[in-house]
This record gives sequence, structure tokens and C-alpha cells, in this order.
Amino acid sequence: MDITVLATSVIVVLVLLLAVGGFYLVKTRRPVEPGEEETKPEVTGEPAAPEEDRERAEGAVVPPPAHAPPAEAAPTAEPELETPPPSAGRMVRLRARLARSQTSLGQGLLNLLSSDSLDEDAWEEIEDTLITADIGVTAAAQIVESLRTKVKVLGSRGVDEVRGLLREELLAQIGTDTDRTVRTEPHGDRPAVIMVVGVNGTGKTTTTGKLARALVGDGRSVVLGAADTFRAAATEQLQTWGGRVGAPVVRKEEGADPASVAFDAVSRGIEDGADTVIIDTAGRLHTKTGLMDELGKVKRVVEKKSQVDEVLLVLDATTGQNGLRQARVFGEVVNVTGIALTKLDGTAKGGIIVQVQRELGVPVKLVGLGEGPDDLAPFDPEVFVDAVLNGS
Repeated sequence: MDITVLATSVIVVLVLLLAVGGFYLVKTRRPVEPGEEETKPEVTGEPAAPEEDRERAEGAVVPPPAHAPPAEAAPTAEPELETPPPSAGRMVRLRARLARSQTSLGQGLLNLLSSDSLDEDAWEEIEDTLITADIGVTAAAQIVESLRTKVKVLGSRGVDEVRGLLREELLAQIGTDTDRTVRTEPHGDRPAVIMVVGVNGTGKTTTTGKLARALVGDGRSVVLGAADTFRAAATEQLQTWGGRVGAPVVRKEEGADPASVAFDAVSRGIEDGADTVIIDTAGRLHTKTGLMDELGKVKRVVEKKSQVDEVLLVLDATTGQNGLRQARVFGEVVNVTGIALTKLDGTAKGGIIVQVQRELGVPVKLVGLGEGPDDLAPFDPEVFVDAVLNGS
């Protein structure tokens, strides 16, 4: 009996607890009636910033209203054009640099010629020194023969006298009365047209850009034609050169017909009334006949629009006999009118000037005497020889 009463009491208590808990649970989940305010939790500290302010505080960019006009982009500042120095006197200014690279040639010859004993071995050594400097076997033999005769007749071998004799012989081999003018003057309503040719690695595109820069420094207007469409870097490089001095560059997509680019460049030069159009051609290998034929095609297509005034062959002064082979093949294809000899400051083989002129029958007109943008200079034989012999 007592157990029955105890169990009944426990059950009653549990039912009452469940009833009270259910009542409170329903009350706390009651929806807010219309007109009543929902109680919000209390937040301590600073009040929360509005959503827009929080976005700005976090660096977010707030979009303009839908009806607001779009903001105009700020105009891009045009790059400041460079003002190159004129080409006149450049080789004189660069004379010291040229002399440093040719000291071994000049001093070696002077030491040999002014020695007390000029026997057969000494004369052979003089001839070998000239040949090593890429003057060529024929020219070296002629110089030695003439010097032997003069030294024998004069009987004196003072340094100053020997220097004068050697200077006279070198100038005779290089040629002082040769016309080395690069034809850049317009004729009538048409610009002068210059084609720049040569194999890869000789500095052809760089020479094109430097020549354009020199002409702008002389007050000429220039249009560049990026006809080396087989090497994308060549087009970009030429664009950089032209952009620095304000010379427009005519270009097309990679792999385009080079003759078409050259034709359009000349057309642009005529339309703009430019003084000179310079066309940079592909640095094709001289051993590939098909590519050489294509170079001839470029020249023929250009001549339908205007005459080609200059064909400048760019040669690396350090290549020696290989450079001469290039000169011969290019000369057969496009009738080279002048040589631009690069890297002359970095070699004691300046005698290539003599040999290439003899082999090709055309003069060296331009020389590269450094890596700077204004280190391309019109070739001056007397400045060259004096730098070689005087060492300054």
C-alpha cells in the first residue's frame, strides 16, 4: 500500500513539472503581434556602424548609383620624346673608345717598325700582325712592300716618322676620297628609302633604330618599316626605338609578307611627307637561297612605289672571313651600296674595313662604336687611323 501511494506521488510530480515546462516553452516562442516591438539583445561598447560605413572602413569600393554617368578614365600621359644629338662629330667624340680597342694593333706595328733591326723576320711579323687584324693577305702584302721601300729610302725609323708612314699607307688602303654619304635626302615628293640587310646577330635591327635616331637628331622626319616579320622581338624592338624619338613604325602580324610591310612603309612615308623611310628586313641566313630570293623580292616591290636609295649591309666586325662571305652573297642579291660595321669598339680587328671594301667594292659608311643609343657614327677614315696609331 505504501509503495503504491509513493509511486502515485512521483507520477503526479513529474506530470506537473512537464506541464509547467511546456507552458514556458510555448510562451517564449510566441510570435510578435502586429504593433509590438521585438526585444533586441543589448550590445555593450560602441554602436555598430551602418552597413555602408562598414564597407568604406574595410576599403570596399561603393558602386555609383545606377543613374550616375560612368566616370571618365584619366588621360594617359604621352611619353616624353628624347632629343638625340646630331650625327656630325660623333666619331670624334667616340675616338677614345675606339682607340682603346685598337691599341694592340697600332702599338704592335709601331714597335716593330721603329725597332733597330728590320730584318726579314721582322717584316714577316709586321705582315702577320696586319693579317691578324683582318686587313687581308693582299692588302697586308701591299702595305709591307710599300713600307719596306720607304724605310729603305729614308733610312730613318723614328717613332713619329714611322707613324706618319704607316698612317699614309693605312689611309691609302681605306680610301680618303670615297663618297661615304648615306643618302637620306628626299627627292621631290618621295622620301629617301633605305633598306637595312644582314644576318641575325650582327646588330641589324639595333642599327636601324640608331640610324633613325641619328637622322631625327639631324632634324629629319623618319618612318620605320618592321619588315622582319619572322622574329616578333625585332618588331617590338623597332617599335621601342621609334617611340623614343617619335618615328612611326609600320608593322603587321608575325609571319606577314615582308614585302607588303615594306611597301606600306614607303606609302606611309609618302603620305606623311617624311624625309626618309628605313626598312628593317629579316636577318635571314645567307646560306638559304630561298630566303635570299625573298629579300630580292622586297626590294623589287618597294621599287614599284619609290626607288631604293641605299642598301646598307650590317656586318659584325668580329666575324672576319664569315662576314666577308655574307657581304658577297648579299651584294649579289640586292646591290649593296654601303656597309654598317658594328662592334668595332670591341675588337682589334678593324682591318676588316679594308678587306670588305676591297671584296665588295662598296665603302664602309657607318660604324658602331658602343652599346649606347648614340654610338652609331658616320665613318671617318682619318679619325679611325689616328685612333689606331695614337691610342687616344
